[in-house]
Amino acid sequence: MWSDAHTALAWVVAAGNGAVGVWALAALRAPRLAGTALWWSVAGAYAAVFVQLALGVVVLQTSGVETPAFHVFYGVCAALTVAVLYGYRHQLAQRRLLFFGLGSLFVMGLSVRAMFVAG
Repeated sequence: MWSDAHTALAWVVAAGNGAVGVWALAALRAPRLAGTALWWSVAGAYAAVFVQLALGVVVLQTSGVETPAFHVFYGVCAALTVAVLYGYRHQLAQRRLLFFGLGSLFVMGLSVRAMFVAG
């Protein structure tokens, strides 16, 4: 059950971060796209990363299945990336769309890589 939820949420994390990354980068060209909906979507995509990490910990503790070390590494890196993005949001306010756009695409890449490493 937990493993199925972890697998399903992995796709939500990858697709969500990919979508908000492209959306934020598109808003550089079309500023009308940079509204409240974008920032709520970014927050939702980033929150999903931490829910995914928590589900991963539950799966590790309850399943007894050996998990590839790089799968865990990519998951933790994704969460740390989100923490760094959030931490620097005020310092890079002038380039916020670029910062969050590229950062979200990076998180998407980490999550896709984690899925492939998991097998």
